[in-house]
Amino acid sequence: MPNLPASLRITPISHPLSATVRVPGSKSLTNRALLIASLANGKTHLTNALFSDDSRYFAKALQTLGFDVQLDEAAHFMTVTGLGGKIPAKKAELFIGNAGTAARFLSAFLTLGNGEYILDGEPRMRERPIGDLVEALSQLGAIITTVDDRPQTTSSALNGQQSEIYPPIKIMASGLPGGKTKIAGDISSQFLSALLMTAPYAQSQIEVELTTNLNSKPYVDMTISIMKDFGVEIERNGYSRFTIHPSSFCPLSSYAIESDASAASYFFAAPAICGGTVKVENVSRKSVQGDIAFLDVLKQMGCEVEEADNSITVYRPSSIVGVDVDMRDIPDTAQTLAAVAPFASSPTRIRGIASARVKETDRVHATCVELDRLGIRVEEHEDGMTIYPVEKMRSASIQTYNDHRMAMAFSLIGLRFDGVTIENPSCVSKTFPNYFEVLETLR
Repeated sequence: MPNLPASLRITPISHPLSATVRVPGSKSLTNRALLIASLANGKTHLTNALFSDDSRYFAKALQTLGFDVQLDEAAHFMTVTGLGGKIPAKKAELFIGNAGTAARFLSAFLTLGNGEYILDGEPRMRERPIGDLVEALSQLGAIITTVDDRPQTTSSALNGQQSEIYPPIKIMASGLPGGKTKIAGDISSQFLSALLMTAPYAQSQIEVELTTNLNSKPYVDMTISIMKDFGVEIERNGYSRFTIHPSSFCPLSSYAIESDASAASYFFAAPAICGGTVKVENVSRKSVQGDIAFLDVLKQMGCEVEEADNSITVYRPSSIVGVDVDMRDIPDTAQTLAAVAPFASSPTRIRGIASARVKETDRVHATCVELDRLGIRVEEHEDGMTIYPVEKMRSASIQTYNDHRMAMAFSLIGLRFDGVTIENPSCVSKTFPNYFEVLETLR
């Protein structure tokens, strides 16, 4: 992993861009594939896998549970030997850093075991609510308790109250009985994805009913797509009800992980800020990742997008305009848009991202604070923000809140404005360890 300083001054690029870049494998797909491969009965090889903090925590957790997980970082290759829904370890304490997907997916996965498992993470992970998933699993017969002394309740969105359960949690597992359960869809789509991927190995059919509209729908579509790739299909009524019959995933001799569309968004955005052209290789509009739709936002702003079979090129012909856009289905690209917005000729309103407040940091508030630090006029709303065009910024050290997306998004502003210093740039190791090296190639 690159050795980065405690703070990194971004040097502007004074000419229009003309660059070709490649981004790493998808975090979302890598972690889903790791879980599904460990459930399948046999050996699965993952190619173009992401090696980052999040995927390493996930792989390490599987190894701690007794799975054979072989990692070849230089070749971006992972081999997982699945055990048909069985978990070897009868007791384990798992530390998953601030990896949200690992926390949610493992919470459901561990209910299939036979023993006691404790799941814990960094201080920020202990602030990220998991109660709705715990409640949904409890309705299916799982026994999950908290293991610290903070006051916590198991009331869920079902009775109009917010769940207040946070890691660390203890799973006392003896298989997952199954049945019917309800869960909110507006807190984290990862809760639903965790249920869907685990459900084929329950002792009886599982029916999941959503009690609210679903945020981040493309991530659930991604889960359903990868389950199908591994041989399991589910019945569904839109995004309101899902039925999963007992079945099993098939191991795959080779499964290619798509390049990360969220990571690509920064390089799609760069020409919108600097002018010129950037081509991102090994990514396609046919991607199962919802964040590829960020390209549509850039088109609305005035960028041109050229799609090939295995690459996407973004070009900014002249000035760009602000947009009013609902990003509830692509919240991970909201900070990317926030970095582009000050360079537009009219205000930009970002809506629908209240769920981003319980990510690695409160991303709505943090983004507004750091834009203001640069002298950019911004209004914070419960579900997003309004960002105004700016002609002159002030130099600032950008606080990243240990959030990889804060570091990557705000570095883009530094490509155009001389005065941006990124604090704790190494936080990008969560999903894109060599981000700043790739960013340098834009020169």
